[in-house]
Amino acid sequence: MGLSGLGIFHTIIGIVAIVAAIISFVRFGKIDLTQLSGKIYFYTTTVTALTALGISKHGGFNAGHIFSVFIFILVVVAFWLSIKRSVNNKARYIENFLLSFSFFLSLIPTVNETFTRVPLGHPLAKNPTDPIIAQTLLVLLIAFIAGAIYQYIKQRNALKIR
Repeated sequence: MGLSGLGIFHTIIGIVAIVAAIISFVRFGKIDLTQLSGKIYFYTTTVTALTALGISKHGGFNAGHIFSVFIFILVVVAFWLSIKRSVNNKARYIENFLLSFSFFLSLIPTVNETFTRVPLGHPLAKNPTDPIIAQTLLVLLIAFIAGAIYQYIKQRNALKIR
């Protein structure tokens, strides 16, 4: 697959982050940083974002690096909001959105890299502009929007109960 040692480490940690996020979404309807799956998502996403800065298929700083920096900022701000729980309950809306958005953004390079590499020797997509990548990302965008609305409603209802 043409991955460096750092690329292999980055990929493995990134897969752990995705699995942790999915477990958190299924169990709690959000990435919950107070739960083990949320903590695993935070730490592995942080490591994945930082290790991505050392990877470059095309040489130099590129759009993938910008994604990584942005994802890192999103999860760090969400973490900061999570430790400020007692200060503002409405910050939960922002925290939930930032974590979900970081997950969605993580899926963009994941889909691109996976579809242009797998299956070996005959990948699903020839290049990043292949229609299957755009179609998959559109489905993920719709899922992200639906999930964000669901989380907003769920969080609003939780705040009303308190």
